[in-house]
Amino acid sequence: MSSGSTCAVVGCHNNSRKLKNALETFCLEHQQLRKACPCPLPYALHSMPRKEDRKLAWLAALRLKHPPKRVYVCSFHFIDKKPTELHPNPELYLGYDRPPPKKRRRLTRTTLSVTASNQASISTQPPEPHLHSVHTQWEDPSQQDHQYCNRSRRKDVQDKMTQCDEVAYFILQNDADALLYTGIALETFNTLVSTLEGYDNNEFTMPVRDQVLMTLMKLKSNRVIGDLSRQFHISQSMASKIISHWLDKLEEVLRPLIPWLPKETIQATMPEAFKKNFPNSTCIIDCSETLLQKPRNLGSRGESYSHYYSHNTVKYLVAVAPCGLIMFVSAAYGGRCSDKFITMDSGILTYLKPGDEVMADRGFTIKDLLFERKVRLVIPTFTKKRRPLTEEQVTYTRRIANVRIHVERAIRCLKVYKILSQIVPISMAPKVDKILRICAALVNLREDLIRDTQ
Repeated sequence: MSSGSTCAVVGCHNNSRKLKNALETFCLEHQQLRKACPCPLPYALHSMPRKEDRKLAWLAALRLKHPPKRVYVCSFHFIDKKPTELHPNPELYLGYDRPPPKKRRRLTRTTLSVTASNQASISTQPPEPHLHSVHTQWEDPSQQDHQYCNRSRRKDVQDKMTQCDEVAYFILQNDADALLYTGIALETFNTLVSTLEGYDNNEFTMPVRDQVLMTLMKLKSNRVIGDLSRQFHISQSMASKIISHWLDKLEEVLRPLIPWLPKETIQATMPEAFKKNFPNSTCIIDCSETLLQKPRNLGSRGESYSHYYSHNTVKYLVAVAPCGLIMFVSAAYGGRCSDKFITMDSGILTYLKPGDEVMADRGFTIKDLLFERKVRLVIPTFTKKRRPLTEEQVTYTRRIANVRIHVERAIRCLKVYKILSQIVPISMAPKVDKILRICAALVNLREDLIRDTQ
């Protein structure tokens, strides 16, 4: 749907369609529709003046790289809510004003120095009685080492105790714990850890098992870094480095778990619900969105703004085989992109072959793209000129909805990982593509999405 005339100021989304929708709302004060109500509208759109000097003044104030053919500015950007003789140009909230940079805090360092007189006074004090620490108060005195004993043996014992004292062994006791914190079964988690042993970074002293667990806990529960760092007894900066490292390695290792199945495999694993009504189906596709923290950059903010959610989002395409396996996950796009553009740009069309059949929702207007590749598009029937659907069309639409629900179930399994169902922090935005592929691979490691009742 077209938004009509839109305010040209960067980051402003006021347009004529919103004004039209505001006229159709009900005024509680005057008990009538706003189009017949004396209440003023929330804003007005003012067109750019035709005089050349005035036009140049407007363009200089707006600082547009590519000004549209018709420039409109809403009343929020004028001091008097409209162009006047005193203030004829837009001056308020023009999108390029930045807050002043924060001043760096000066770090004052103090050094402790002990004078010779203090040392002398300390040496004259009587010796304090020996106090046991919490870790040594229950030790057998006969087993304690003297100061002149070999310290290397004590260090070896300490290293062995550290290896056994992994946080993962206390957190993951059974499958229920593993599913809660990682989204996969305990045996699957252990197999994954053994596979990742060779990808460790020598900079990190934590066991690989704890590092992988902390990364999966970030994906599954989207806990803040400070909370995870306290639970694993490390600093926040080290926790961030570990998670960033393992997101790269997990994506590299788990990428083969999102395969595009051959036609023979799709036919062999097809459930009875598809064999009966859609035996030639290759995949079911759908797009989903995840909320994104509002970027500071106004260009990125506009590209990621979704009118459907009225929020900044990332949008991605998911393709599911009839058996329920996720075969394709696209890169993350801005919420402003259409389903057709993502389908065309994501690369999924290169996997489709002549004779394939793709099932989608009504919003995927990609019939022309698939027709070039001799691929059939299966979508619900459209209503034409408000005429009711025939009985055959209703039956056909219900059959599509009955099997197309599986791609929505797959997306729901993806969003079990709260990093994709909650607001993605802007610091994690560069890793969203890898996070999508990791979560899709972990979903494929779980039990079958579709259980055939036959």
